[in-house]
Amino acid sequence: MAQMHRHRLRYEKTGRAIYISHLDTMALFQRAFLRAGLSIWQTEGFNRHAYVSIALPLSVGFSSVCEVMEFDLESEVPLEEVPERLNAVLPEGVRVLECYEARDPFKLLRMLDWQITLEYDNGVPDGVEEAFRKMLDVPGLVIQKPSKKSKKGFTELDLIPMIFDWHIEPAEERTLRLNCRLAAQNPSLNPQLLLETFSERCPSMAPDFIRYRRKEIYLENGEKFR
Repeated sequence: MAQMHRHRLRYEKTGRAIYISHLDTMALFQRAFLRAGLSIWQTEGFNRHAYVSIALPLSVGFSSVCEVMEFDLESEVPLEEVPERLNAVLPEGVRVLECYEARDPFKLLRMLDWQITLEYDNGVPDGVEEAFRKMLDVPGLVIQKPSKKSKKGFTELDLIPMIFDWHIEPAEERTLRLNCRLAAQNPSLNPQLLLETFSERCPSMAPDFIRYRRKEIYLENGEKFR
């Protein structure tokens, strides 16, 4: 068996591709490696398939420019060739940005930068930023999250320790952009939960449509994950 080389892809998922599920994305890349003529390690057993692992599953409908996938090359291939060969066979909206040697274990992922676009059909209400500040500039923000494992049917979750930074800026007409750095895992904070909490507490300022985009992944010390 050829010596394997652990590598990672950094890729983006935008446009119509945001509706491709996590499992379908892994299957998509398995086929793409095959079509691109790149030999990667396959799982053992009767029903073998090319092994790929994505760092953090992305919710359907969310976009990202910082997705990370790990795989094992079974042959020597110049890393600069991998993005071009894969992009030639990948569908619209999925584009490999770079291929590099793996460095940080997935378990060390701690923070994600999110860009959240808030759209208002009738214009941005006055005081949205102040309402966010009033909600988030507190020692604790405990909410009840549905849970099948709890006898009560819910668990209590404090959002504040999982929010490391945030700010709001104007965007296009009738829109605002919320940029925030949130916990990525152990525990994680889905930005959708943050916006649901805001809409429940400030219903008059709830956006009519929300777009979520991952921008960057970080280690606990603030370095970019590689």
